[in-house]
Amino acid sequence: MQAILCEKLGNPEDLVLRDLPSPRPGPGEVKVALHARGVSFVDVLMIAGQYQVKRDLPFIPGSEAAGTVLEVGAGVQQWQPGDRVLASGGFAEETVVKAEQATRLPDSVSFETAASFRASYHTAYYALQRGRLKAGETLLVHGAAGGVGLAAVDIGKLLGATVIATASTPEKLAVCQQMGADYVINYTQGFREQVHEITGGRWADVIYDPVGGDVFDESMRCIAPFGRILIIGFTSGRAALAKTNHVLIKDAEIIGLTIGALSRHDPAWEQRNFAVLMRWLAAGRIHPYISHRLPLAHAAEALNLVRTRQVIGKAVLV
Repeated sequence: MQAILCEKLGNPEDLVLRDLPSPRPGPGEVKVALHARGVSFVDVLMIAGQYQVKRDLPFIPGSEAAGTVLEVGAGVQQWQPGDRVLASGGFAEETVVKAEQATRLPDSVSFETAASFRASYHTAYYALQRGRLKAGETLLVHGAAGGVGLAAVDIGKLLGATVIATASTPEKLAVCQQMGADYVINYTQGFREQVHEITGGRWADVIYDPVGGDVFDESMRCIAPFGRILIIGFTSGRAALAKTNHVLIKDAEIIGLTIGALSRHDPAWEQRNFAVLMRWLAAGRIHPYISHRLPLAHAAEALNLVRTRQVIGKAVLV
């Protein structure tokens, strides 16, 4: 089988396409032919050695994929060859996973959609739970055209919030509106005054921030009394420092979170959330957005599109 390998930490161009032996499933495992693989900003950080979790070299980048079962190992009863599944898999033609770690994919959900939604929507849903977002509240989503941002717009509307989305181009803002955002702001010239006008001076109850840096600094001036700022990441490259006097005056909360921590510390919570997300996906209540579809061999190009923020929603290797 063919696979993309990270043999040294660095840039997407350092990745190599290799022919590797086809994996064989052991007892309790299934072998899956992957038809689509999600590409995320985490993958960019991982191959550069800048993610909080380090992987031993060489490794196959990527973590979310979808395809069909090719072969089952001894003792596997719940899967048969040909079954459509969502599985943890990287930038490769095939993968082997534990049988219980594969999820049956409804016929109504395409492989591409399945491979594009799990990490982003898991993160967004967990974050909005941590932020205790309620129907009728105002949710300000930064980086709203990115994978985790667009997922937050989608779920925020589903939960009944008024959603303000910020992004950097008219094209990105148009997609945010298509995904249900009530208001959109081009943040390149700032956003505080527009948030003030939109909310009638009430400001935002929940602020979802995967950007950090200057965006976080300005967000601290947009938070409503008893508001919550959710720290998702730092795509700006700078982790901001909170002014605790602002937190004190607004009776506000700053909440940091990672989906990896949820998986390690409360896997039952993660599983409950995933079950809800799968029901929503099958029913068409959430709408993962894919702006770029590229062949597996073009993984470096896909990662560079993500790194340079040209992707809206997700990119997928097909």
